[in-house]
Amino acid sequence: MILVLIGALCLATLFTLPFVYIFLLSIVWTTTHPFIEYLLIVAVLILYVYIWLMVLYRYRRHAWLSFRKQLFMVVPFLSCIVILLATFGYDMWENRYEIKGTEVNLSEYKPFHSYKIATLNKESQFQIKDELVRLDGATALYPVYASFVQALYPKDEYDPYVSEIVSCTTTPTAYERLLEKKTDLIFVAAPSSKQEEMFKKQKEELVKVPIGKEAFVFFVNKDNPVTNLSSKQIRDIYSGKITNWKEVGGKDEKIRAFQRPEGSGSQSALIRFMNGQSIMKPMTKDVPAGMGAIISVTAEYENRDNAIGYSFRFYTQAMKKSNKIKLLQIDGVAPTVEHIRDDIYPITSPFYAVYVKGNENKNLMRLINWIQSDEGQQLIEKTGYVSIIQK
Repeated sequence: MILVLIGALCLATLFTLPFVYIFLLSIVWTTTHPFIEYLLIVAVLILYVYIWLMVLYRYRRHAWLSFRKQLFMVVPFLSCIVILLATFGYDMWENRYEIKGTEVNLSEYKPFHSYKIATLNKESQFQIKDELVRLDGATALYPVYASFVQALYPKDEYDPYVSEIVSCTTTPTAYERLLEKKTDLIFVAAPSSKQEEMFKKQKEELVKVPIGKEAFVFFVNKDNPVTNLSSKQIRDIYSGKITNWKEVGGKDEKIRAFQRPEGSGSQSALIRFMNGQSIMKPMTKDVPAGMGAIISVTAEYENRDNAIGYSFRFYTQAMKKSNKIKLLQIDGVAPTVEHIRDDIYPITSPFYAVYVKGNENKNLMRLINWIQSDEGQQLIEKTGYVSIIQK
């Protein structure tokens, strides 16, 4: 009787397993954590093992079960093994082009320990010896403010406090830390409307000081024949009106328009560029988390040349340079330093040193004034950005 009940349970599970599996996959497809899939399938596997062992325990006195009974008990167990292997195989196939190690190694720009940092020809006239200003900011701007640190901060006092004094947590987190008073000054693109609202709710006033200029750039795979897009064409691509490259002079391929997470500096720049036009909602896989990831997926995702992405010029040309992408001309103008300086490139915008009004660090305004001086602007130029001083 017990064997019949267990057998019926196994048989019922075997028939319902495909439907359960589809349900589990539907959960996974709506999450960003594929390990949930493995966890649930392993749980089913454990259930089958338990049933199998219980049956063997029930007939432990028998030397050997008949082939029919063995098959009856083992088939559900083996089916679970096959599904588990298929799950891993499917996931590996789906992620066979996943880009690893896409972000910049920021230790390469660590103050006092890097040859990549821009330096002055002589010691700065201004030095900060005590009450160091806590800094944070965007990944793309870390080389800039790291050069400020090396020029102004005392080397002997900087290293012991590196984790507290100088951070690089990305634009969204930098704004949050500034609001939480965990940092004094951040180097970022202009805040998004939600970030501005975040400060207003806490009755804090943001002060944005422009310290340099940069180009917001769009790029495609190097094998894409398109080299120039108009501002209107890009807006139409990211609003979903243009969906095929042949509509803008390219191949007959669907456009894969990658985006960045909300609140990131480049996503905020895209929103400003769209000038009120709605941005289409992307698929989850089309929103790489890191700045380096959007370059990598545009260059290599599934070895296809139908992708388009965006970032800032310096990041794509210096920090995460790739010979597998090319920057697009916008309205017939290339994003060169000269075109940025003369405001000829159509998507040129300042980047800022941002602080909260009322900050009591005595060196904060002295640091900002120095950044706007000839020495500070010289470091910005040497890093690879464009200064705000007209030359």
